Amino acid sequence: MRSSLNKKNLEVKIGGMRLKNPIMTASGTAGYGEELSAFYDISRLGAIVLKGISLKPWQGNPPPRITETPCGMINSIGLQNVGLKTFLKEKLPFVKKKSDVPVIANILGNTTGEYAKLARSLDGEVEGIEINVSCPNVKKGGMAFGLDKKAFGKLVGRVRGDIKKSVMIVKLSPGAQDIAEFALAAQEEGADAVSLINTIPAMAIDINTRRPLIKNVIGGLSGPAIKPIALRMVYQAARAVKIPVIGMGGITTGQDAVEFILAGATAVAVGTATFINPSAPLEVLEGIEAYMSIHGVKGVAELIGGAVTGCS
Repeated sequence: MRSSLNKKNLEVKIGGMRLKNPIMTASGTAGYGEELSAFYDISRLGAIVLKGISLKPWQGNPPPRITETPCGMINSIGLQNVGLKTFLKEKLPFVKKKSDVPVIANILGNTTGEYAKLARSLDGEVEGIEINVSCPNVKKGGMAFGLDKKAFGKLVGRVRGDIKKSVMIVKLSPGAQDIAEFALAAQEEGADAVSLINTIPAMAIDINTRRPLIKNVIGGLSGPAIKPIALRMVYQAARAVKIPVIGMGGITTGQDAVEFILAGATAVAVGTATFINPSAPLEVLEGIEAYMSIHGVKGVAELIGGAVTGCS
């Protein structure tokens, strides 16, 4: 059942992109929009963030590449994707036809030039472009940029010059020694927003075979287990920058989402929860609406960064 709250009270803005509500999908967890559209009207979301795209198709890592863990899962998909050509021809037209909300493309590459070419090809084709410099389960490319401040700044600045129409979002690496420093660097290089966090490097072992449960040995941990870490990083990043922060990491309920917003997030992304319950993003939205109703909050903007610090 939809809330009776006026929709404009849920509206948030990311750069020049207006979202009817603060709920996004997290890249890599909702495919290209087609997968979730089988369960509900994806136009009810605030924005749809699609699976990462590279210039040419990537096969990803060998299986097994996903395993459950207490309060989450580890994946080592390795950014498998259909490549830019198929994305533009088949995937993007579908999601645009099925929804009337902003579409955000997540881009990835091994070199600055690859990121720049992707940015030019997608600029104006989608409402937002998220630069992925934070995936922990590929051996080169994005993660290297996400941990080296000099390379990071060079990449963001280069891509900024190639994005004229779309909103530019930079997805930060949770492995950065100082997340606030990288968020500030993204802002200084012209980012319209930053998003965080991606998965955290982790592993699991089968004690019967005595072998890692992931073929690639190390994968990315996601789900409720990483929420406190994600919340802390969002709080630190939001205090360092003036641009919007998009928070993610273990969000499964409306309460989780409100915590991230109070920590400083303008919008939030729901990811791993959709593997258990495809309707999780809408349930999180309804939870935010319920919180606003109970506490007499007229607009989401009133909550952003509203956490009172210090011991009670």
